[in-house]
Amino acid sequence: MLSQGKVVLFYPPYDGPPLGAPLCLLTLAASLREANFDVVMIDAAIEPNYLTRIECESVDALCVGISVLTGPMIRGAIEVASIVKSHAPWLPVIFGGWHPSLLPDETLGESFVDMVVRGQGEITLVETAQALANKKSLRNIAGLSWKSNGQHTHNVDRKIESLDSLPLPAFDLTNFDAYEEIAGIRKLAYATSVGCPYACNYCTDMVFYKRRFNALSADRTVAEMIELVTRYRIEEVALLDSNFPVQLPRALQIARGIIDSGVKFKWTFQASTDFLCRMSEDEVRLLGASGVSHMGFGTESTSDSVLKLMNKRHQRVDEMYETARKAQLGGIRVTFNLIFGYPGETEADRIMTFQTMSDIGRQFANVSFSPNIFTPYPGIPIWPQLRELGVPEPKNLHEWMEMPLGANMLPWLKGNELARLQRMLKYFLLNNQIDRQQKSYSRLRYAVRFIVQTPIRWRLRSSNYSFPWELWLSNLSERIVLRRSLVTGQELPKETVNAC
Repeated sequence: MLSQGKVVLFYPPYDGPPLGAPLCLLTLAASLREANFDVVMIDAAIEPNYLTRIECESVDALCVGISVLTGPMIRGAIEVASIVKSHAPWLPVIFGGWHPSLLPDETLGESFVDMVVRGQGEITLVETAQALANKKSLRNIAGLSWKSNGQHTHNVDRKIESLDSLPLPAFDLTNFDAYEEIAGIRKLAYATSVGCPYACNYCTDMVFYKRRFNALSADRTVAEMIELVTRYRIEEVALLDSNFPVQLPRALQIARGIIDSGVKFKWTFQASTDFLCRMSEDEVRLLGASGVSHMGFGTESTSDSVLKLMNKRHQRVDEMYETARKAQLGGIRVTFNLIFGYPGETEADRIMTFQTMSDIGRQFANVSFSPNIFTPYPGIPIWPQLRELGVPEPKNLHEWMEMPLGANMLPWLKGNELARLQRMLKYFLLNNQIDRQQKSYSRLRYAVRFIVQTPIRWRLRSSNYSFPWELWLSNLSERIVLRRSLVTGQELPKETVNAC
């Protein structure tokens, strides 16, 4: 059968090493190929000359599809879309992914965007490509937003398709060697499910997936993971699921299936503490035996008032302790993600979180922490409140592009209050690193950290952060020993770093 045409898929550059080939493009490519389209996938992470390649490949393409996440990644999407339009103004440019799906009208307002695929895009993009190939109308394609003569049209939402009805992502298009060279590990990004049943007020997942949990069957998941690990010599599978163990029997069946296969590899996932706590100790040990090496949890805060503001009523402090304990029994590392600066949070709330998390870190050597300043992503439920509080809301792609993810854009967190929070964070992270890494210290590091350990813990208990001599001393020792920063774990720049 003759090809219906060529579709070019592009993933813009972003900071940090890639987990692997972009799964979103691989899933789109699989459905397009099943419908007899040729697919060219270009990932800027491994394609240094992606602009030249885009120009060459788009000459005879039906369309160019670009997947976009909120933040600096938008810069590359704008760059490529603008180049395509300058060289082939007739060629349709289609944006998809989280950001365009959450803000389709705003995205269509850009001159270089012709269409937006909203939400689950596999079938929508296939039908769009078929319509372009056959010069048919776009009006009946569910899940598509498009414009004509300046008028925006948003077709009806597409009914969610079961993941089991979709083909295996086109992993054969992946250059695993190239990703391994960049990341230093042969890793695979894979998803067994999408969606989360909870409705956290700061989370875009509930808006994108509308709290629906859509999962592959356990049997298909095990078969695919084992096949991919074996065929491509994968060392670690990073699950992109929003909340992997929502269906506990399914999660445990997957772990047992991996063990029964005899294939050894590491795998990681994200979850919420309540689901992990519903597992018995033996079931968590089962996860560890199957290769689970790390789990990430959105614990966010240990203040009941803040958790209520976040609409995280399912989150309990005692379950955070229990999660750490059970994971340690299973030999599994844990990261607790924390959010500071949430609207309505007080300093007392922050102090409570720092103290509780420091206590968890002292008790359980398998726990580390990832603290972040609250970032207002597009479409989250509390934007009306944020507008009233004076949070600047970007109005177009260029403004969202300039939004530094993780940086502070909160009008209530400025000046002395922000400086104090930043100092608290440094003491908290320093204390956690001391608890984690004492056995690996050089003599100088060990001596310095032995000196600062007790006063740092006193500061966290008393919330007294004036005259931060411990930070100065720690940074000085790190400049002497391999110039490596104790606070961030990253190599220090040549210029002097102000640690307080």
